[in-house]
Amino acid sequence: MQHGVRNLGLASSIGVAVFAVVCIVAQFLRNDLNWTHAPLSFYLIGPGGWVVKIAYVVLSASLLGIGVGFHRSLDAKSNGWVPLLLFIASGVALTVTAISDVATKHRDVSAHTRIHIVAAGTTFVCVTLAMLLQSLRLREDARWRSKSGFAFALASAAFMALWIYAFVHIPAKALVQKIVIALILAWLGWAALALSREAPR
Repeated sequence: MQHGVRNLGLASSIGVAVFAVVCIVAQFLRNDLNWTHAPLSFYLIGPGGWVVKIAYVVLSASLLGIGVGFHRSLDAKSNGWVPLLLFIASGVALTVTAISDVATKHRDVSAHTRIHIVAAGTTFVCVTLAMLLQSLRLREDARWRSKSGFAFALASAAFMALWIYAFVHIPAKALVQKIVIALILAWLGWAALALSREAPR
């Protein structure tokens, strides 16, 4: 089982890295968008948008891999279905976010755009909750306990940043959104690498 967990972790770490690299590169290549004002969703349309869409789907698979990896790794008394289900939900919602239309102007809002908005919000909420709950579960497993403090601190930072982004009026809000995404990717990258290096029981 540990071999399978390590493979899931390795594949997921590659997926997180691919998403991060594609999205960072897109910020430099899209001269038509101001990266401090354009949310990440705007990069799904226009030149190279199809590459960003693929990166979203790749990250969706990584979310599933991380959820399944932890579910298999933790012992029975430390395990739980809720984090796994939240990781699955976030992955599905992220794919819907990628394939649904996004409006760059308020007057362009359509039913498809509303689906995109709901899916994106669902992704953020589900993944940050999954990160928090999974971090708490790690405390209950002797092999993961030493890593749980860092995991919980990073997950808490991402969770708090998300709600600041959602409810506090801040200039250059797209920049704040990308900070939230960076914190989430940091946790996911750490989790995937930790799973890829899991020692046998």
